[in-house]
Amino acid sequence: MMKEIESRRSVRKYQTRPVSEEAVRQIIEAGRLAPSGNNSQPWKFLVIRDEETKKRIVAADSNQQWMLDAPVFIVCMGDIRTRIPEDVLRCVDEDPGLPDMRRIVRDMGIAVGYMLLEIEHMGLSTCWTGAYEQKAMREAAGVPDYMYISGVLPIGYAAEAPKARPRKSYDDMVRFEHWE
Repeated sequence: MMKEIESRRSVRKYQTRPVSEEAVRQIIEAGRLAPSGNNSQPWKFLVIRDEETKKRIVAADSNQQWMLDAPVFIVCMGDIRTRIPEDVLRCVDEDPGLPDMRRIVRDMGIAVGYMLLEIEHMGLSTCWTGAYEQKAMREAAGVPDYMYISGVLPIGYAAEAPKARPRKSYDDMVRFEHWE
């Protein structure tokens, strides 16, 4: 797994080569198998190939036109009903003020992280996007208010090879037993 962790890059240029249904299924399977708090499994995934829908998503996602080169998008969402009772349920925006939302956001981060590594393992590429407001993206993707969109993954075969970006050293980030 370290090979994929080390080689993964955020790719923003894609070949026109299509991504198979089997590949999409395998990527989603990686997310589906991720761990979640209390095994709540809040994830839902919307696969988009339709060009008009992709254009709406791009417009909602800060108009990042490069995304349109990817043959498929996966909209990654957390269903807040997995942790928040229906009587408390309300439209979820960037700061919903609901404590269980933190757990859903963390769980979705794990699932999407697994998907990123599976995409790399399969020889595909993506760039996790999130430059949108919840309401605008929900409307663009056509999903209900009880979904928290944690990211959009434009997926395809890379038409570029970005260099590795600098990373902080191990020693800069790790302490043992106490911080100072």
